[in-house]
Amino acid sequence: MNLEIICKQTCDIAIEVGDFIRKQMSQITTDIVESKGRHDFVTYVDKTAEKQIVAGLEKILPEAGFIAEEQTNTQKGDRYNWVIDPLDGTTNYIHGLAPFAVSIALMDGDEVAIGVVYEISLNECFYAWKDSKAYLNGKEITVSKVSKLDDSFLATGFPYYDFDLLKEYLQLLEYFLKETHGVRRLGSAATDLVYVACGRFDAFYEYSLHPWDVAAGAFIVQRAGGKVCDFKGCSNYIFGKEMIATNHNLYDDFMSKVLQFLH
Repeated sequence: MNLEIICKQTCDIAIEVGDFIRKQMSQITTDIVESKGRHDFVTYVDKTAEKQIVAGLEKILPEAGFIAEEQTNTQKGDRYNWVIDPLDGTTNYIHGLAPFAVSIALMDGDEVAIGVVYEISLNECFYAWKDSKAYLNGKEITVSKVSKLDDSFLATGFPYYDFDLLKEYLQLLEYFLKETHGVRRLGSAATDLVYVACGRFDAFYEYSLHPWDVAAGAFIVQRAGGKVCDFKGCSNYIFGKEMIATNHNLYDDFMSKVLQFLH
């Protein structure tokens, strides 16, 4: 199996579907937005985009199954599974606000072998495959070299239904607001992660995450030289619903604060 070829074919699918999503943006009105739960929205664009992605990926790797947000295909593969978010940042999208992205990862057993994130509004395709470097539109990217929290620029996300850690989370946010260059909440975890991968952010943290939010982006961070873990410093970040991603220089200081405030 040539992962590089499959990765680039996956990029083509993400870009093509991203073009569909972009063109449909002017058609979105609040009366056609469905709610999957509290503050959790979906549109026909999400569902149609996912069907298009699944159809394209089935041609590339017929034996693979799917872990897809909108569950348009729930067949699981014995070894390979695609992890798909057809539109990460739906709330942004329905309000006409960037960023929003297509996120696709290929898992080989418990490990990610390919990651693709296409941020639609800026036409930026981030990608990597097993043992490769990380790339943005064909150019190699790396995480930042920032080593002090005082010099860092952070990204986070806020929970919209699971508020169990909210008090502690806000305490940590207050600390970071005071001790860093700032904290941004973009509304797309996939985008946050690839922005860590290319050095725009120095670190990212969030909880109440799903595999399709993070699988591709986290892998790209790692291939760009970064470090990814859960809030305990362990490796249960794809299915464990919590994640931090940093460059290697900042990891120890950043992790110490997460442990201090969230445990």
